[in-house]
Amino acid sequence: MVTLAVFLTTNCTYYNRIMSRKNLVDGSMAYKERKFDVAEDLFRKAASRDPEGSTEEGKIAQVFLARTLHSKYIGNRQNPALAEEAIREYQKALAVNKNDQSSYKAVASLYENLQKQDEWRKWVNDRAAADIKPEYRAEALTSLAARQNTCANEVSDTPETKKTIKKDGKDAYQFTKPANAEDFQRMKTCIEEGNKVIEQAVQLEPETVKSAGSLNPSSMTDEQLKSTLDLLKPFESARSYRASLIIQNSRLAEMEGRNEDRDRLRAEADRAKADFTALSDATKNLQNEIDKRKAEAEEAENANANANKAAKK
Repeated sequence: MVTLAVFLTTNCTYYNRIMSRKNLVDGSMAYKERKFDVAEDLFRKAASRDPEGSTEEGKIAQVFLARTLHSKYIGNRQNPALAEEAIREYQKALAVNKNDQSSYKAVASLYENLQKQDEWRKWVNDRAAADIKPEYRAEALTSLAARQNTCANEVSDTPETKKTIKKDGKDAYQFTKPANAEDFQRMKTCIEEGNKVIEQAVQLEPETVKSAGSLNPSSMTDEQLKSTLDLLKPFESARSYRASLIIQNSRLAEMEGRNEDRDRLRAEADRAKADFTALSDATKNLQNEIDKRKAEAEEAENANANANKAAKK
């Protein structure tokens, strides 16, 4: 009896997986044809057979269902319930695979679309503190820093605070305090918070990022190129915002008359920009190698197709 029960259970599991695969294939076709209602129904059926996401089919179905609901919301932003349900489905997918960066970004985007800033902030903060790949934590921290950089720039980059002057016969900028004390305090707070999170992001750099200048793209496999590029990109952004926030800090120093700090911070910003440029060059080299190989593969495929046509004549 026990053997029979195991046999039936095994067969049932196998059947469910086969049916789920069919639902996924048919649902994907419907999705491509923008038949979102049909796709949603098929993905729901596949997801219902494995609500825990214990199989590959169950995991894929959960993500595909979330994406379909997301797409339906994008097509009808007057129905926020679709966005809320998409968020819940993405969260289920993330509970199964915490390193599912695509689902994390989708939820963050939906919170922004729904103008739920508190929820967005908590979502990104939780991601930044999660036990996930360091590049994903860095990306979340950089998102928080970007908001703070924008906040500071909204105060420092205005006609009231940013004056054009002549220095050594050339145009230069001089930064002065805004008349509104609350604006000035907001700028200071944003710079302080932005610097704190961006330094946390940069501290997460692994050795591959720190030594990216020594990478030899031509010696790497296609998979190594892609994985290394995916690793470098978040830290490239982090270095960029680090430089931007140091610049904001130098403006603050000038507004407060701390000219020595201003000059020190400007020099620090130059070094930060050089660090960013070095990493940016490394990512460009990787991308150039990827593009080169893709072009060569397409050229070889076209040459082979032309040769086959000639042979048939």
